[in-house]
Amino acid sequence: MFSTFVELEGDRFSKWLIDTKLYRSIQTCLQCSPFVPNSENFWALHWYKQWREQFNSLARMHLSAYLQEPNYWAAKKTIARFTNSQYSLADYFQMANAEIETILKNFNPEKCSSLKAYTIIAIPSRLKDILRQRKEADICTNWALLRKISKKQFLEALEQAGLSPILIAQYRLAWTCFKELYVQNQPGGTRALPEPERQLWEAVANLYNRERQNQLTQPTPQCTREKIEQWLTQSAIYVRAYLYPPVSSLNLVISENDATTTFDLPDPSSDSLIAEMIAQEDAQNLQNQQFQIQAVLLKALQNMDVITQEILQLYYQQGLTQPQIIQRLQMSQSTVSRRLMKARESMLAALIQWSQDTLNISVTSNLVNNMSSALEEWLKVKYGEAI
Repeated sequence: MFSTFVELEGDRFSKWLIDTKLYRSIQTCLQCSPFVPNSENFWALHWYKQWREQFNSLARMHLSAYLQEPNYWAAKKTIARFTNSQYSLADYFQMANAEIETILKNFNPEKCSSLKAYTIIAIPSRLKDILRQRKEADICTNWALLRKISKKQFLEALEQAGLSPILIAQYRLAWTCFKELYVQNQPGGTRALPEPERQLWEAVANLYNRERQNQLTQPTPQCTREKIEQWLTQSAIYVRAYLYPPVSSLNLVISENDATTTFDLPDPSSDSLIAEMIAQEDAQNLQNQQFQIQAVLLKALQNMDVITQEILQLYYQQGLTQPQIIQRLQMSQSTVSRRLMKARESMLAALIQWSQDTLNISVTSNLVNNMSSALEEWLKVKYGEAI
């Protein structure tokens, strides 16, 4: 389990490959530690701790092997959901494998004791984010992309490209000046933003040269408009490379001196015992999360003032319209509308905070919209039960 990798053939599962180096590592650990629990979760957390504290490459490879099956299942679910996508099962599987580092960085064993359970939840979300980002990167011009990218993503793209901290600071300041001056007032939306003119590059260069003494920690020479344009053009290339991360099969990440061995294990797509265990674990985690979400929303509801709770009851339980509530409570339209909006916002904020604290997932605009819709349904069901 900690030394085998999936091999696909013709976009289907073919066989498991054993990395002999990882296999020997596991056997050595078991022989040297006869009294430790022989459970997958124990060893998963053991290798995770090794990776986190020592950035151990061997530990990372063990974890990569361990997460092959949830990544395979995530790829299967994704291709079934996005039937019109240009990507194959192998593409999705490689994308999932490429996210191992992100999964390990975001995993918090104090909040979720199972790395596999966390991966099962987090990887599908990461794949959807990648698809959204790739679509955005594909249809945007360089300048629209630089307008839309977040600061966090921009800096991560530069770090991924291997730029020095000094150069990253210069690129960041140039990008900030560009965003300030390149106003989105063009017809056709941000995706069709035209090529910046010479006057804009001169204005960006002038702003950069004024701000560099205050914004940059180390002295740097003045920049010409040609240099600024070159930096931002290169930045767009780095951003696209970041949004289109290179994916290579982890089956190939094996040292030259260590051969692989074919090992006949059940096809992951079959009803294997492992697959059944994952499904049961997934169902149990989902049920626990539903209970936690219920508690979070009820607590947020109970913390509201009496008048707001009454407005919610009239709106969702009795089905009154806002004009009817206004007449019933003798309040202004703005007061009723504002209280309804604030009530929903506070409950949505509690739900988002729970998602970040418990699941360690990045909250995107699409996720917030989905949460908002789910909250609306929950309120209808919650007050409908009281009728």
